[in-house]
Amino acid sequence: MKAFITGIAGFVGRHLLEHLLACGDEVLGSVHTPSDAADGSRELRLQALVEWDLANRTSPAGSDRRTLENFAPDCIYHLAAVSVPKQCGDEQPTDEAWAVNVDGTRRVLSFAASLPSRPRVIVISSSHVYAPPRVGYRVNEAARLEPTTGYGQTKLAAEQAAWQAVREFRLEVIVARAFQHAGPGQRGPMMLPQWVRQFIEGEGPVSVYNLDAFVDLCDVRDVVRAYRLLAEQGISGVAYNVGSGSRQRTGDIFAILHQMADPNRDVVETHPGAMHNLIADVARLSGRTGWRPQIPIVRTVSDTFAYWRNGMSARI
Repeated sequence: MKAFITGIAGFVGRHLLEHLLACGDEVLGSVHTPSDAADGSRELRLQALVEWDLANRTSPAGSDRRTLENFAPDCIYHLAAVSVPKQCGDEQPTDEAWAVNVDGTRRVLSFAASLPSRPRVIVISSSHVYAPPRVGYRVNEAARLEPTTGYGQTKLAAEQAAWQAVREFRLEVIVARAFQHAGPGQRGPMMLPQWVRQFIEGEGPVSVYNLDAFVDLCDVRDVVRAYRLLAEQGISGVAYNVGSGSRQRTGDIFAILHQMADPNRDVVETHPGAMHNLIADVARLSGRTGWRPQIPIVRTVSDTFAYWRNGMSARI
């Protein structure tokens, strides 16, 4: 396939690029600025890129637009987003989150509909669109959509834009509702890299928010494999959960890292007590594509730790 990836320089985008190239696909990607790809993998630094400020431009400008039009993608993977929930506002979305996550999605869909040969579009959404979980609750795609955070609200609005494009443009659009994922190359205020960074860069006690939270954590390499399968086999107008489908305790995940990094380091739990997050029911995805998660949590933790231990010089 010929694939166009928005947000190709991000954590998931880099893994998706590697997976698509391994599958023999031809790839074009978009970045906000050229510097976004400067510290990426060799594959990313050699990759053809166009600039697209999704928050402010209906399409890439000038020669970049012509490059994208001439590329004529078979599929667009729309990953670009403000993807850290805390950066999107608490109860209401920030202006930036709305501009990127909602208006940006509308622009991608509109651009796809304008191409002579219309590509299939995979819109990456989130488990945050669902209503808050009950204890041990496994959620399927028919569950109530009632986001309580700014991030979840922008993702739900992006989904609504996707369904509108299906109706109005007759565009083939699939929504992938991603649950929590991790792996080598992940940075920022996410659970696993926060832990790893403290082991690598500090000497005092490791601060952990909660050791008794139950989460659905999937390896990013399994996640991007699901995205490509959906591009090939997914049904337009349908949403699919993408997650491990298993209930994992944060304390058990942390114990894997603690043992391999420094078993003697003290640990401080700042917000103790049982906490529950949504667990994905992935029957729809598995039934349609045959996808199953393949990478065990031990490898996810080990590879992420190795990435940071090598001074973030390891390339995905």
